[in-house]
Amino acid sequence: MKTGLILGFFDGVHAGHRAVIESAFEYSDNVILVTFKESPAVYFGQKAEYIMSRQKSLEKIKSLGVHKIVQLDFSKIANMTAEQYLEYLIINYSPVSISTGFNHTFGFGKAGTPDFLYKNQNRYNYKYICVGPIVENNQTISSTLIRNLLVNGNIDQANKLLESKFTIMGNVISGKQIGRKIGFPTANIEYPANTVRIPYGVYKSVVHYDNRELKAITNWGMKPTLNNTLKPVLETHIFNFSGDLYGKQIEIAIEKRIRGEIKFDSLDELKAQITKDVQLCLE
Repeated sequence: MKTGLILGFFDGVHAGHRAVIESAFEYSDNVILVTFKESPAVYFGQKAEYIMSRQKSLEKIKSLGVHKIVQLDFSKIANMTAEQYLEYLIINYSPVSISTGFNHTFGFGKAGTPDFLYKNQNRYNYKYICVGPIVENNQTISSTLIRNLLVNGNIDQANKLLESKFTIMGNVISGKQIGRKIGFPTANIEYPANTVRIPYGVYKSVVHYDNRELKAITNWGMKPTLNNTLKPVLETHIFNFSGDLYGKQIEIAIEKRIRGEIKFDSLDELKAQITKDVQLCLE
């Protein structure tokens, strides 16, 4: 069986990532993607903020037809030279092809460049496929670009590049019941520590729960009108929903930012604004 290897981390599995993955099927009938359990940035003491959970990214990769995903522990290969790592791949997988993006590197000092893989084709008898940049509106699609869009609240643009929606997943926890008192009960979850932080504000959203897609409105922030929280809260009001979600896992798909966080002078003003926000979400 001819094995095609794909190398990369693939956070978010955007259009550029998909082009790399799809390239492997041209030369092989057994496609294996080699990645890492967590971002190499963690090994170097940096904070990793993912566009989507690793579970979600891996599911997206599998949906593209990849036969097997290998998740390596980066700490165990971090000190390998580019030559050692390539030999490791050859010995373990005997690939007929290796696919990477144009900016992929590996090995100590990032010496494993596309040029390195190209020069070693004949020595190890594989075909190297280097996939060039995918450009949208004169910008190269990359995980960095998408993270920047999310951080700046350009959710709809980020979703377009992902060809899916930015999601936040967690178990519903108890809140202070203020939303219920003003007619907008909410399901609250902890914002995952390793997920890209979107700016505080109000968002049009969809909640995935129990194999259903439920239209909703999500607020993320410090709730300045109430002035009763010491840490930001992620709360979602699901339209026309009744039921007990406490302890249940939900996935919130963020579609669009409606507005930034505002401090109102009273609960009545807050309620009036939420009513307007809800209408925008229902349009």
